[in-house]
Amino acid sequence: MGKHSLQRESRLPNSVKGALVMGAVAASTGAMPAIPAMAATINIPGIGDFDVPVPQEFDQQAQDLGKQLTQALGSMAAAPEAAAPQAAPSLPGLLAPVMPQMFQQNTASDIALDAAKTKIGAQYSWGASGPFSFDCSGLVQWAYKQAGIELPRTSFEQSHVGAPVAFENLRPGDIVVTNGGGHVGLYAGDGKLLNAVQSGQPVSYTPLRPDMVVTARRMV
Repeated sequence: MGKHSLQRESRLPNSVKGALVMGAVAASTGAMPAIPAMAATINIPGIGDFDVPVPQEFDQQAQDLGKQLTQALGSMAAAPEAAAPQAAPSLPGLLAPVMPQMFQQNTASDIALDAAKTKIGAQYSWGASGPFSFDCSGLVQWAYKQAGIELPRTSFEQSHVGAPVAFENLRPGDIVVTNGGGHVGLYAGDGKLLNAVQSGQPVSYTPLRPDMVVTARRMV
């Protein structure tokens, strides 16, 4: 019986014999034998590894090609600024300097208030209308002149220009007359008046209350 079984086994193809031997090895050692590679692994930086199935006879060529592709992609990833074109500036970024000029125009009141702010700290001088010293009405007159508007010289005359405005509706740059009509300044917002106050005190901000206002005027 032993002789016949060996003769039957000898008729098996070599590939089958090899498989039987490998199976026996696996059963005795607990380790599976290596299987010939049938796929090429390609690594794409930042994405991952991909196994590309290929016929066994082209396996080595595919692996060599995969290595070359991996090296090329690695070089591109190391120097992205050289491989990728520069991003074009966004449209809002290009228009940012232009949009305010196209759609936002400062009013005369805005311009006058901005001009008066440049004189904060200038000395008070009765009868002076700038550009280095001012009295109250001289500051208002000079500020509005920078906006292209000619105002009369005194606070009493300035109390009749433009259109009247209620205290709760005041906007920065409005003309505010106080002290029974004898003082004038520009509303600066947040309950403050920008004015040339009095002798010995420079152009500055002072608090403004509703009970102080004789009249408020807006140039329209």
